[in-house]
Amino acid sequence: MTVRPLARADHDQWLPLWAGYNEFYGRVGPTALAPEITAATWGRFFDAYEPLHALVAEHQGRLVGLTHYLFHRSTTMIGPVCYLQDLFTDATLRGKGIGRALIEAVYADARRLGVTRVYWQTHETNATAMRLYNEVAQRSGFLVYRKEV
Repeated sequence: MTVRPLARADHDQWLPLWAGYNEFYGRVGPTALAPEITAATWGRFFDAYEPLHALVAEHQGRLVGLTHYLFHRSTTMIGPVCYLQDLFTDATLRGKGIGRALIEAVYADARRLGVTRVYWQTHETNATAMRLYNEVAQRSGFLVYRKEV
């Protein structure tokens, strides 16, 4: 398996992984992402002025995982921080180290850019992912609140 930056030629293989990620979090039917959001997200990966980045895991010529992350400022640090926004692996290959490899690749990119903190969130019911996350990071204790306005 290789972890590498997403390429424009990956669109047809990225799309089902992206759909699987959104389905996992219940964004289906009436709550599905609008096609223009997916199109805008895809375009941002290739826009040098956007802080959004994407890596994919590839095995035997097939994409088997993705991660999307961004760098942003913080009020508690001088340098930027990295928010790992999305992480998804092919359900049939879970437990094979793909998620860990993608997280480690984000860590490596952050280090390369001098960024000293990577963070993310997951749903409280995502026990499988949390087993991995507890091995590769420290739980911050913060809860996330949000409101659509």
